[in-house]
This record gives sequence, structure tokens and C-alpha cells, in this order.
Amino acid sequence: MARIEIVPVAGLSRFTTFCKLPRLLYKGATGFAPPLDIERWTTFAHMLNPHYKLVEDQKFLARRDGEWVGRICAHVYKDVTPVGASPAQFGALDAVDDIEVVRALTQAAEAWLKEKGATRINGPFSPTVNHECGVLIEGFDATPMFLMPWHPPYLSRHLEALGYEKAKDLISYRFSMGDFDLDEKPRISTRKEWRERLNLRPIDKSKLKSGETALMEELFNDAWSGNWAYVPFTKAEFDSMADALNLVMPPEFGIVAELDGKPQSFVVALPNLFEIITDFDGRLGFFGPLKLIARMKSHKFKSARIVLLGTRKKLQNSATGGVVFFSMVEEMRRRGKGATIDAFEAGWVLEDNLAMRKPIEMFGGKIDKVHRIYEKRFG
Repeated sequence: MARIEIVPVAGLSRFTTFCKLPRLLYKGATGFAPPLDIERWTTFAHMLNPHYKLVEDQKFLARRDGEWVGRICAHVYKDVTPVGASPAQFGALDAVDDIEVVRALTQAAEAWLKEKGATRINGPFSPTVNHECGVLIEGFDATPMFLMPWHPPYLSRHLEALGYEKAKDLISYRFSMGDFDLDEKPRISTRKEWRERLNLRPIDKSKLKSGETALMEELFNDAWSGNWAYVPFTKAEFDSMADALNLVMPPEFGIVAELDGKPQSFVVALPNLFEIITDFDGRLGFFGPLKLIARMKSHKFKSARIVLLGTRKKLQNSATGGVVFFSMVEEMRRRGKGATIDAFEAGWVLEDNLAMRKPIEMFGGKIDKVHRIYEKRFG
């Protein structure tokens, strides 16, 4: 049997290999679409992602017979304790169909975390609960969605065979525009009792870093504090996203809901860039940025994903909070029609978060994908 070598990621060459490895491992698999390498760099590079100020981390690659066959990262929070979850976590787990490769990768992450004093590990968080989470366990053939990780069915089986147990499932819902009468006027925001109190305004892209990201930080952290695995989403992280939002987010896909003149909720959706980038195979090249910008301007997107959502905690589980949430869903539907969007996806809903799941399902959301967060305790 060929020896499996685990190599710590150090230097630019191994870092770029770490980032592009999934598109090499899963090329041609049904349901997989290759993300752009440059987008992966902004996710995993310390200099480009402020989240790494909160953690110590180490990335690993697996090599067999001279070929890269897997990857994993391990990180531990320095001064932040995730709610209910371990501060020692793994992420970015991808591998060929070989349990020994997965074993070698997870053992490397576990050993590194044990040296930091860990007795329990959760993951995948890639690199944080506020970014990409879990191993795909349902929806392998579903439409690929930008910023949603894809994994082959064998990966979860190998993890469970190695002693990893389910901690939580995360559900992604799909709203089909064809299920609704989009010519119908909004039923909530136009009612007399709400017409003067409730205002839905666009996120001002010209003032992202000078006001809107601070508001998003406030609303998001108030909304999700207390949820399992929660860690604060910092303003620096929101600011680091601002340039990408300016480029990628259509003006009509960012909404702030104000009640009695005070912001209470916000939502950000992004068009599904996989509709226009798959033929790049992850590499933009010299003329790629110009092609991408041109396609962004001319393409009629059919799908989009809600990537950020936050409603003040005091409104959650209340009738008023329901009104705010439903009005935003109605507005997203209306805007989706104008933008030729056929379907929206809303992801990362904890399986036991019934306060979120019930209104989503009431408004027609159907389960599209399920990702699983795992846990393992060290003996």
C-alpha cells in the first residue's frame, strides 16, 4: 500500500494547492462546480481574511505516490468561545475516496489541536461558522450554489467510520419563484397598519464601509448571539467583504427593514456566480476579470443565494418579527421577478431552529441541501 504523507501548508505553492484542490479532486462530479481560485485565496489567506486574527490555525495536505489526495485545516480560537461548540475546530476537509487518506488528515488535525489543549473537536467550519460549514450529506445532485461547499457521499461515511458523530445538521432551503403569483402586490407591507411603520430600503452600496457594514455587524451579531457555534462576525470581516459586495451584489439584492424609523433587520443575496464562471475551471487568467465583469452585466441570472440575514433578537419569535421577516421575503420575491431569478436559496439553518424553519417553510421553502457538523471527543 502506498504511503500517505501529511504535509503542513507553508509557502505560496502549497497554499495555492490547498485552495484549488477540491476542483482537482472532484472535477466532473455531478453537482460540483469549481469555485474561483482567487475567491478561495480571499477565504483562506491570513492577509485577506480578518477572521484569522481570532484563531491560530494550521493547514495540511495529503500526498500519495506524488499526487495530492486531500486537505484539512485545524484552528483554535484564542479569546472567543463558540456557543456550545468546541473552540478547537477543523475545516476545509476534502479527499479522494480512501478512508486511510481521511484518517491521516483528521489525525493530523487532531494531533495539532491536542497540542493546544483540545479535548473535543467540531467541524467542518471553513474557516468559520459565518462562512462555509459542514459536510454535504443530502443534495449531492442539487443545483450548485456559489459559496456552498460540495462533497461526495463517501466523505461523511468515512468520517463516521472514524468515530466522528453528528453534532448538528444545517439545512438549506430553496424558494421557487414559479410557486407564487409574483404579480400579486405584497400582502404585508401594503397593509394599513404597517404601511407607515415599515420601510424597506436598499443597502447603500456607496456607504458600505462608512455606515452599512457597521449596521450589518450590529444586526447580525444581535440576531445570532446565543445560537449554537456562534462567534461574533466582526466589522473588519464585513469590511473585507465590502469590495466584493460592491462588485457582485445587485443593488436590489440588499435590503434593510426599518420599523418606526429604526433598522431592525437586513438581508443580502448574491446571484449564483456558478452560472457564469464554471467554464473558467477556477482560473481567471489574464483576460478573465474583464470577461467576468462583462458577464456580470449581461447575464440574466436564474438563481441567487441569501448569504446574510439578521433580525434583532427582541423581535424574534414575535408577531412583529414575523411581519418584518415576511415583508422581506415578499420583497425578495418581487425583486427576484424583476431580475429574472427563478429560485432563491437560503442556507445554514440549524435543524433545531424552529423559529427560523417554520416561517421559511410557511413561505414555501423546500429543503434542498443538508450539511452536517461533526464532533469527536478525544480519549
